[in-house]
Amino acid sequence: MKKILIFFEESCQKSALDLLEVAHQMYPTDVYETYALCVNHHGEEAEGKFDYRINIWQEQIKWHDVLNLTNVIEELHQKEQFDTILMLASWVGRMLAPRTATRLKTGLVADVTAINSEGSNIQMVRPAFDGKILAGIVNNNSGPIMMSVRAGVFSYQQEFEKATKDMLFCSQRFQKDGVELVALREKEKTSDIRESRVLVSGGGGMGEHFPILYPLAEELKGLVSASRRIVDNNQASRSIQVGQTGKVVSPDLYFALGIHGSMQHFEGLKNVKHMIAVNTNPYAPLCSQADIVVVGDGEKFVKGLMARIEEKKREK
Repeated sequence: MKKILIFFEESCQKSALDLLEVAHQMYPTDVYETYALCVNHHGEEAEGKFDYRINIWQEQIKWHDVLNLTNVIEELHQKEQFDTILMLASWVGRMLAPRTATRLKTGLVADVTAINSEGSNIQMVRPAFDGKILAGIVNNNSGPIMMSVRAGVFSYQQEFEKATKDMLFCSQRFQKDGVELVALREKEKTSDIRESRVLVSGGGGMGEHFPILYPLAEELKGLVSASRRIVDNNQASRSIQVGQTGKVVSPDLYFALGIHGSMQHFEGLKNVKHMIAVNTNPYAPLCSQADIVVVGDGEKFVKGLMARIEEKKREK
């Protein structure tokens, strides 16, 4: 039976749950057991979804202590011999994953965005060459398959509830970390495009008119997002970029205004329910995926739609 360990970060438990979908796609026909590793937190979201929840209660292991987190995973692997180890490509995961892979003498595929599984051949797909291509990587090593997975790419839909069993584990290899936390400042909370049900997204075709998207997004109770071209032109923050080198989004409604639709942009769109594309080129790649295609200028479309919204408000 396959054994899969998932590093269950306290600050992003819901995203960590989606790693169960990665496991399902890796082993669609195999029987496997899932283990949630929870360090100094209860892992409430894992209840009923994992086969096992491994709890470690050692206050000396801090949430940013990747040295001792690596020790923990190494000890657990020596005991359980996992076939696969998964973690989110968060800032902690991006430090922890390569350390752990080196310690376990196995390969690592970082920032995975798709899984192709055929029999015993498991191919992990990730962006390469600054997002210009997608690379399919197979681990031929004898060690565990290891990967870090981009948040928001996979979506886990649980079919039935499991009787999660709790396991207590105490690391015997604590080392004094050379990193000392000298100050902690709360990051200002901002809206995340990955959580918005409506996105008004602009591309190179909007040019200097990109700012007019903000009033429309506000009227639609949504957020503004952008293609890479807009970000590279310093017209928008990278925090609102959609695509391989940006964020993966799954809104109910996606307005694509002046976006050509490169492969990199398509990779940022997962499970979009409805898409409206506005483009002067009806043969732009993104138009082929849209529910509605408006052939025309994005600026005129936005101004016309805003005028129509104002008209409806006056009628009320």
